[in-house]
Amino acid sequence: MAKLGMKKHVFNRTTGRNYKDEYQSYQGKPEQIANRAKRNAARSEMVKAGRAHPHDGMDVDHKKSMKSGGANGSGNLRVISKEKNRGFPRNSKNKPTGAA
Repeated sequence: MAKLGMKKHVFNRTTGRNYKDEYQSYQGKPEQIANRAKRNAARSEMVKAGRAHPHDGMDVDHKKSMKSGGANGSGNLRVISKEKNRGFPRNSKNKPTGAA
């Protein structure tokens, strides 16, 4: 238990990450909260449309990233595996290395 005046750290020994500091420095910013809400809304839309299912091990991907001006319209969304969505190296154009 932390004493008064001492900062309590939420540190994961396995990953070496301090999740409390990560949230305060990045994930808790209003802009990032809004982005997360948009991603959650996209997932919800795909579930309602029957293209994704809860706990299906799939990610809802934006064909054109929101960072690059993409939107949550159904034409910009697709359901792909987590491995494919998260497993490619990003370059300056936010595309898989070697893609045309």
